[in-house]
Amino acid sequence: MPRSLRVALVVGVVLLAVGAGLLAYRWYERPTTLTIAVGSLDGEAGRLVSAIAAKLAQSKAPVRLSLVQTPGPLESATAFASGKVDLGVVRGDVGDLSQAQAVIVLAHATVLMIAPPGTSISDVAELKRTTIGVIGAEANQKLIKVLTDEYDLARAGVTFKPLAPADARRALESKEVRAILLVIPLTEKYLALLRNVFPHTGKAGPVLIAIESAGAIAEKERAYESFDVPKGTLRGSPPIPADDLTTLQTSFYLVAQKKLGNDVIGDLTQSIMNARRDLLAELPGLSQVATPDTDAGAYIPVHPGAAAVYEGTRESFLDQWGNAIFLAPMIAGGLASVLAAAWKFLRPVEAPSRKEALDTLYALGPRIRAAEHEVELEEIEREIDQVLRTQRERPVADDKAERAVTAVNVAAHRLENLIHDRRIHLASQQPGQIGS
Repeated sequence: MPRSLRVALVVGVVLLAVGAGLLAYRWYERPTTLTIAVGSLDGEAGRLVSAIAAKLAQSKAPVRLSLVQTPGPLESATAFASGKVDLGVVRGDVGDLSQAQAVIVLAHATVLMIAPPGTSISDVAELKRTTIGVIGAEANQKLIKVLTDEYDLARAGVTFKPLAPADARRALESKEVRAILLVIPLTEKYLALLRNVFPHTGKAGPVLIAIESAGAIAEKERAYESFDVPKGTLRGSPPIPADDLTTLQTSFYLVAQKKLGNDVIGDLTQSIMNARRDLLAELPGLSQVATPDTDAGAYIPVHPGAAAVYEGTRESFLDQWGNAIFLAPMIAGGLASVLAAAWKFLRPVEAPSRKEALDTLYALGPRIRAAEHEVELEEIEREIDQVLRTQRERPVADDKAERAVTAVNVAAHRLENLIHDRRIHLASQQPGQIGS
């Protein structure tokens, strides 16, 4: 093969290897994009997740978010359960969450049943023949069923009517409903909206209806837990409620599909926590972001990748790359062997030195004396011719080189005499030649 063709071949192989390495590096370093279903009645959940997604992109986080907007938590849970998205912002009591694993808790949502000023009812058990307006009725179907079953509200003549947030005040004033049921985070933003729905005078204010059986409900329905609304949450003076009020609470979770890898979810969890810290000043709603329950018996089990972040058990660099570091020297040695072979392949074929030629010729003597057939002698003659041919191509630079040429020729001449004598000896051993 011509040397130029060998050079082109090796250069092509090197370029191919470098290109493959660059492609592999870019593939490894590329960010992972996960789809996330998110929606709420007021759009607040979408705004928070959008801000987090923008922060992840800005900080070049290893995991990015692609939002899939939905009308509310029920639709988000449906999209997640069908496998159409990788992540979902869901409410713990809404939809099929059998394939969900928690990443973070976005917010705690409190069940509030509120009646206009002057209402004498203090507990759900006292409700009789009334209509309750439900804000977000589709998402609250499980809650309605739980309350109905626990308090036998169907026998008590209590009905639930879907109600849009904008129609709440009008429905109360026209007495279409006697109270309103809603599930909201107890943040200042939502409490301010609630105060606008229930205007109050200096002495009178809305009445918060307790769910005294919250503990019993939580024992049966793990999506809920018993919660005491602190005194004065809705108003400070006079305080509303006048004392701590027992009710139910559930949570909004960011959940991930079980099939997602631990490293991906670990990177996502760490990146979200970092983004939360940076965005907290401009988005107070992120103050409710919390660690999910990491116990083995949690209602929504935490994803192993997220749990490793919370528990500080993520693998270190050496844990992850220890095998690669161990194998690197062996791989480097193999590459060195390949490069050495390529270098040898590229080097021009050099004729042996005259010293090497003499050594080669001297080694042929014993072979000639031991030859038993004419074919062996002919092979030796071809080897001698090859040595002489290669030496003829080498330049004669000085007297020392000329003496070396003479020595090679003398050695070759001596070998030719040995071959001649060996042929005579072999001929004398042939049958019919003895005595001739």
